[in-house]
Order: sequence, then C-alpha cells, then structure tokens
Amino acid sequence: MIENDKLHEEAEEIRNDTADDAPELAEHDHVAALEKQLEEAKSNALYAAAETQNLRRRMEKELADTRAYAAAGFARDMLVIKDHLDRALAAVSEELRADKTASNFLAGIEATARELDAVFQRNGVERVRSVGEPLDPHRHQAMVEMPSDQEPGTIVEELQGGYVMKDRLLRPALVAVAKKPD
Repeated sequence: MIENDKLHEEAEEIRNDTADDAPELAEHDHVAALEKQLEEAKSNALYAAAETQNLRRRMEKELADTRAYAAAGFARDMLVIKDHLDRALAAVSEELRADKTASNFLAGIEATARELDAVFQRNGVERVRSVGEPLDPHRHQAMVEMPSDQEPGTIVEELQGGYVMKDRLLRPALVAVAKKPD
C-alpha cells in the first residue's frame, strides 16, 4: 500500500517536471478541469430541478388540503349546534309531541336538523361509528369503562357523537367501553 502511494507520488513529480515542456499536457489538464466543472454544474442543476419539483408537489398538496379542509373549523363549530338540536329533540316527551301546536314547532326543529345533516353530508362530514365497534384511539375517546358481557374494549355506549371530514377527525366520539364484569 505504501509502495503504491510512493509510485503515485513519483509519477506526479515526473508529470509536473515534464508539464512545462509539453503544452498539450497543460491543455489536457485544462480540458479535464473544465469537464469536471461541467459535471459539477450539471449535478447542481439536476439537484436544483429536483428540489424545485419537490417543492412544487408539496405546494400543490398543501393547496389541495387547504381547499379540502377549509371548512373544517366551521364544521367543527356547527357540531355544537347539531348537538343542541339532537338533545332538544331527544328531550321532547310523547305528550308534547301529541300537542298540535308543539308538534308543528317540533316539525320545524326536525326539518332544521335534517337540513344540517344534509349540509354535513354534502361537505364530507360523517358521524364516526361507535356502538358495537372496537375502541379506535384515532376516532374514539374512552370516558368510562362499564362492566359488560361484550368483549373488553368494545364500545357499549356513545356519550357524544364523533365526526370526521373526509379522512380528517373533527371531533372524537366520547364513549363508554366494555370491561369484564367484576
């Protein structure tokens, strides 16, 4: 190894000594240096083009995500209104539903709730499936464990509905999860 390095050093010395007398050797060195610079410039240009392409793709994806999820904040805020409508309708007794004046009023509230559901559906907002499903920490938030005959970790009750917009979680479902009976 050392002898090989020594031979290279001697060859370089002989080359340098004879280079002054051989202009074609100097020209060859100059051409080699220019070719090396050209290769470096090509490499840098390819790298810059690839980086530009990656940046363009990233920007296009961010723009598409922004368009797709622009209404996510608004939809999240509207979920509170949906919750209030659902609770109001669930609290109405059969007695009140039998009253003619109250039933007309309730029909309007039910129509509003249906329209809100239709708006959610048109905008890709869907309810997260819960009861009977296994707990998915990406879509459900376990609030309590309840003794049950069902498989432990299975959702037995939904305390508050969860919603997704397209593939993005707006709000996790608050749920009760089965545990082995004591």
